[in-house]
Amino acid sequence: MSGPAFTVVPTEPDHLSEVAAIERICFSQPWSNLGLMRAISARDSVFLSAIDAQGRIAGYAGMMTVLDEGYITNVAVRPDCRRQGVAQMLLRRMEDEARRRGLSFISLEVRVSNHGAIALYSGEGYVDMGLRRGYYDLPKEDARIMTRWLK
Repeated sequence: MSGPAFTVVPTEPDHLSEVAAIERICFSQPWSNLGLMRAISARDSVFLSAIDAQGRIAGYAGMMTVLDEGYITNVAVRPDCRRQGVAQMLLRRMEDEARRRGLSFISLEVRVSNHGAIALYSGEGYVDMGLRRGYYDLPKEDARIMTRWLK
């Protein structure tokens, strides 16, 4: 893949303002700064940021772990960095971390109308596991449950 270079690093507290700004752009019900800070610093979570060549946050992904299970909570990419492989890099690094921690699977929910994200997840080995009716608000929408088996 040619184009801009991105580096994936663990999300740090000093990334919070940029992560929160991307969160507000990408989601109709964004996490609060406090919620993001708690997720970034939680022992049972993995939060990764993709840094662009100018040192700015291009995107981020978060995952909570429970025993040997991983649940992706957020994947978001700055609009001007989309379609450049950022989300794919984040997912692959998240999978690397999940394997390092001995997780059996990674699961996530995605809006049924988010065809681009569904295609990305499918291409990364996530399979459709069902539907959560009325999962999202603003607007009300079903969620597709997708899982990537690791063992």
